[in-house]
Amino acid sequence: MNYRDLSNQVKIPSLGFGVFQISEEGATKQAVLDAIKSGYRLIDTAASYGNEGEVGEAIQEAISQGIVTREDLFITSKLWVDGVSAKKTPQAIKDSLNRLQLDYLDLLLIHQPYSDVFGAWRAMEDAYYNGLLKSIGVSNFDIAQITNLSEFSNIKPMVNQIEVSPFNQNIDAVNYLNEYGVQVEAWAPFAEGKHDLFKNKLLQKIGDKYNKSIAQVILRWLYQRDIIPLSKSVKAERMEQNIDVLDFELSKEDMKEIATLDRKESQFFDHHNPDMIKWMANNKVEY
Repeated sequence: MNYRDLSNQVKIPSLGFGVFQISEEGATKQAVLDAIKSGYRLIDTAASYGNEGEVGEAIQEAISQGIVTREDLFITSKLWVDGVSAKKTPQAIKDSLNRLQLDYLDLLLIHQPYSDVFGAWRAMEDAYYNGLLKSIGVSNFDIAQITNLSEFSNIKPMVNQIEVSPFNQNIDAVNYLNEYGVQVEAWAPFAEGKHDLFKNKLLQKIGDKYNKSIAQVILRWLYQRDIIPLSKSVKAERMEQNIDVLDFELSKEDMKEIATLDRKESQFFDHHNPDMIKWMANNKVEY
């Protein structure tokens, strides 16, 4: 594993493992354990995923088995909308830490760009100064939203986690964030297999050239764009494959060919859709 430096000089692994939509009881714990054994050190969860508890169990087991130390790991969680306020965020941070059985988080993100973002950010800044959070950032913020938050805050977000896949490449946003000093992370790098991604002839042709899978080509493509991809699998052999992308390099021609796949639209939903905002406002997280 190699690392990137965030704006506060905290080192973050260049490849991450996500646990979104691992819902079967016990599956998240086993997946995280297998991911750590495979070499992953960045584990990404969220309050809204409902599995912080199992992530915490896996972390403690990996530490007790001597596979890693706490300092080896980079653990990320996210504040859901119902915890985004000056009043609620401090308790939401404590709740996540308790579920994860941790004294600190390496990164906390505001999950969605809604509700009292500034109030929550002030509380996150306080938690950062007090050592509960080693770095802070946002998720799903467009470049106007993150600029607004940054320019009127003491601390600029260190990370913005956004949708990036071959079908939604977010080229302008990624370029802006790179220049603005905000590390980009990619959720849904495989677009959940939409448009027969894993049968794509162009990606297969590129993969065949390097004796790599389509998934490995995509992860390497993101890595070469200075993006940290968050891949997910419950299969240990797939985890090992997904992390094995640092031993080859895509050519400029490969990168140009992949750029032709861009549909320039979300493969999931529009964060500017008022109906989606209303849904999130009324979607409370229960534990």
